[in-house]
Amino acid sequence: IMVFEKLRELICDITGADEDDVTLEATFDDLNLDSLDLVELVMAAEEEFDVHVEDDALEGLETLGDVVDLITDLIG
Repeated sequence: IMVFEKLRELICDITGADEDDVTLEATFDDLNLDSLDLVELVMAAEEEFDVHVEDDALEGLETLGDVVDLITDLIG
């Protein structure tokens, strides 16, 4: 759950979203994340968790839960 909490913090910093609105089920649209915000989030997550996210790994991601799963898999 640490990955989720850190990503929630990053999303709130990037978008100014309320923490209560940032859930695992929230879509990028729900969070008002546009493509630039998403790139910023991924770069921040890569730095935070010391992982590298391939561009094609982002395809098909729709919710914050999908991103949490991706980062968790990369951390191993």
